[in-house]
Amino acid sequence: MSLWKSVSRFPELKKRMTDYYVVKGFAEIREQFADWIEQVLINDEESRTGEKPLDQQAKSFYEELKLKIISLSGDHLLKYKFRDICTQFALSQPFELYTYVRSGILQELQALKDMPQNPYMYNLVGGNVNGVGMNTGNPYLSGVGGHLNDVPMAEEGYGLTARIQKLAVDMDNIRVTIQSFQSEQESIYTYFSELNQTRAMMSPQEAQEHDNQFKDQCVILNERRKALVLDLRRVVSEYDTIQDQVIMALKMWQRNQALAGNGAPFLDNLDDIQRCVEMLVDMIAKIQTFVSNLLLMADDPILTELLSHVRSVQRMLVLSSFIVERQPPQVMKTHTRFAAAVRWLIGPQLGLYTNSPSIECVILSEAQAQRHAAHNSTSDMQTSSPPQSSGEILNNVSTMEFQQATRVLSASFRNMQLKKIKRAEKKGTESVMDEKFSLLFYTTVVFNEFKISCWTLSLPVVVIVHGNQEPQSWATITWDNAFSDITREPFQVPEKVRWAQLSVALNTKFGSATGRGLTEENLNFLYEKLFRNEAGEHTEFITWAQFCKEPLPDRTFTFWDWFFAIMKLTKDHLLNLWKEGLIVGFINKRKTLEEILPMQQYGTFLLRFSDSELGGITVAFVDDQGNKLMLAPWTSRDLNIRCLADRIHDLNVLRIVYPKNIPRDEAFASFYSHHVEEQTTRDGYVANTIRAHVPAIEGGSVAGTPQHQPQDITMPKSQSNTLMHL
Repeated sequence: MSLWKSVSRFPELKKRMTDYYVVKGFAEIREQFADWIEQVLINDEESRTGEKPLDQQAKSFYEELKLKIISLSGDHLLKYKFRDICTQFALSQPFELYTYVRSGILQELQALKDMPQNPYMYNLVGGNVNGVGMNTGNPYLSGVGGHLNDVPMAEEGYGLTARIQKLAVDMDNIRVTIQSFQSEQESIYTYFSELNQTRAMMSPQEAQEHDNQFKDQCVILNERRKALVLDLRRVVSEYDTIQDQVIMALKMWQRNQALAGNGAPFLDNLDDIQRCVEMLVDMIAKIQTFVSNLLLMADDPILTELLSHVRSVQRMLVLSSFIVERQPPQVMKTHTRFAAAVRWLIGPQLGLYTNSPSIECVILSEAQAQRHAAHNSTSDMQTSSPPQSSGEILNNVSTMEFQQATRVLSASFRNMQLKKIKRAEKKGTESVMDEKFSLLFYTTVVFNEFKISCWTLSLPVVVIVHGNQEPQSWATITWDNAFSDITREPFQVPEKVRWAQLSVALNTKFGSATGRGLTEENLNFLYEKLFRNEAGEHTEFITWAQFCKEPLPDRTFTFWDWFFAIMKLTKDHLLNLWKEGLIVGFINKRKTLEEILPMQQYGTFLLRFSDSELGGITVAFVDDQGNKLMLAPWTSRDLNIRCLADRIHDLNVLRIVYPKNIPRDEAFASFYSHHVEEQTTRDGYVANTIRAHVPAIEGGSVAGTPQHQPQDITMPKSQSNTLMHL
């Protein structure tokens, strides 16, 4: 993923960097040629080696960019800005422009590094592989604070694939050394065996001399053997490190899969991980052969222990590479069809696909999942059958198939259905929406006369029977997806998290559902709401109870109830208006009425989400007398009857939309409904329509407010608006 795309995930950061490039008229160019600019300034080999003087690099960059700008002349989207782009470019000197852009790139890198924790930015395969930490895997971040030519290199200068290839070379050298050692040992033993047959014909002095020679050769062989074992142990140690990194990359993929459940961008590098797994499967089999061959030559406690370790590592690789590729729905309704898929990343390497392994799926409670994981983490491959299911799933058996073209060994469950569920006894205030389950996928295959039982768990799911249980269920899943640890015990999550973490989760969830993320002001408002508008110093932590259990002050609903309802309203009815930035949304009522509207011209209005009504949006405006007024909220029920844009069009007092500060009809024209007006319909009825009106304004109760023309059709009571006069 390009650096600019990473920057674009954070609206405030993108705006800041866009403002930086606008100074030199470079904003459109930065976005239009993002990949090329980053290639030249970050990955270009000449730029990295420094063999070109800086002024030559600047001139080369300038000339190439000039050609690319000329190519924009045929771009219909940019043709109106083409002249300005050319003018600004002509005013810039090559060295000045080059250093300005390079400085901007460095600012972007530093800003991404300083962002709050964003675990979905990990990408271990082919990038940084140094364990787990904030921004560890973003290939652009390892160079922050240094030179551009530092980006990106992995531990000890090797990418993961390159490190595996180097280990393969070392292993081939060991193979040759073992063969040479084995051949030399056999030659020496054969030679002295033949001498022993003629020992009776030797003098005592000759016999003693041959014995001494044999002992000397044995000492030399023993030293070579020790050196060979030492080299082999080094290879195994390096293999262990690489396998740990590959398994960690796989765990990060699974972690990113959970974050994707909250709407985070998902970089699917599973094919890259499988290539590494396949190479490791081959390598560990060869290492096992090396150790076994050396043991056949002579018993050695060190080699015996090493062989046991190698088999254990091989087992870990095989079991860890069995994963859920396509997760089931995490809020699962009974008697509703759903799909899932599992994949075994060993591919064709062990030949297990030839017997078409059968996969069974059962559902486990959280306690069952914990017991199963704890038991099987210490047992060998010959495990017992899976635990008893906590429910009944239809169509829960599938067969693994191998696709030769893609090397994918997988099984798909396309038509499963949870028929019934067994629930655990509730503790305290727990509800069915807090209860987590997981699907266990299980198979047993035979390899080299050994039975291998392999299993994997899905992400946690919440089982519901009614649609009204969905909001709280999503609170459980959202918290789990956002804050679970990679190596946790199923399905433990923290009881409290820092606001910096929660703000990322809320922004990710809302942005993915609605197409536009939250601004810094939006997040500050949510912060105040979660902390119950407390004055003074705020604690850094938000508890699970504050998030979705405790009602907001003077309300009957929780923060999550309120947030989820707004997200659903926006997704169902306000999507395009929100994307266009016409809705301020999350803003304090006091700030709206006391700080923003008093500074605006008459007729200015602002759209904000209601604090008091679940899933409501309200209009705050300044009338022609300077009064700050607020309409009673509209909910999805109202917007199903008449959309928000049409309602705004109905009210002539609303003329300028904030924050764009442009005329209402210019902002909303493309969102108005266009109806063909007919006097009568085919069946003889007179055509009619429903329009929004405000009785308080139309009745003249607010002095100086323009009167609306009388409507032909009387509005239903539900469509009349209450006016809050402040």
